[in-house]
Amino acid sequence: MHILFVEDEPKIANFVQTGLKEQGFVVDYCDNGNEGYQRAMGNQYDVIVLDIMVPGKDGLSILKSLRRSGRNVPVILLTARNELDDRLEGLNLGADDYIAKPFFVEELVARIHAVVRRSAGDRQNLLSVGEIKLDRLTREVTCDQQMVELTTREFNLLEYLMRSPGRVFTRTQILEHVWGYDFNPNTNVVDVCIQRIRKKIDRLNDTSWIESVRGVGYRFRNPES
Repeated sequence: MHILFVEDEPKIANFVQTGLKEQGFVVDYCDNGNEGYQRAMGNQYDVIVLDIMVPGKDGLSILKSLRRSGRNVPVILLTARNELDDRLEGLNLGADDYIAKPFFVEELVARIHAVVRRSAGDRQNLLSVGEIKLDRLTREVTCDQQMVELTTREFNLLEYLMRSPGRVFTRTQILEHVWGYDFNPNTNVVDVCIQRIRKKIDRLNDTSWIESVRGVGYRFRNPES
């Protein structure tokens, strides 16, 4: 899953980013509300983890603007304040959950999964294209009912392609979503990762599921087209 994380306290930012990435999340991080709002409006995220008290546009203002614009991305608010009024204000503005500092990353991860389940429903967490099935919550992939062992990066890349069967994604788009914005665009890591996934999946039912589009990038085969 692709997470936007907005937090201005360096220690909290470091341990949360590390913990989320270890759990397989792709994390976009910024330390101020102005940049956080721009990213939230300009990109598609599965969840936004948003500190209320950040420099620039504060967290509640960001949340209010997102909901007024019709964006329903799940939002989890972070704050050092634990008064009832703060919780109620955030929830009334459309927050999906609220967690007070200090907290364990494991708790945040559990809450992320919970808000995704509530907002999208279990069906949207189960991607199924042809004989390939991917569970975004258990992070399991099967092909013809046979388990496929994937690394975290391979799983994230496969999930990204399976969300839109038949759609062509450029290498740059894949790099930005799966590896992050600061990755070298001249690297061949996308091609290498694609080849590893193909070897693990295609051999199970003798079908090429990830197709190369010459000069552009890759797409997941749409069996209905």
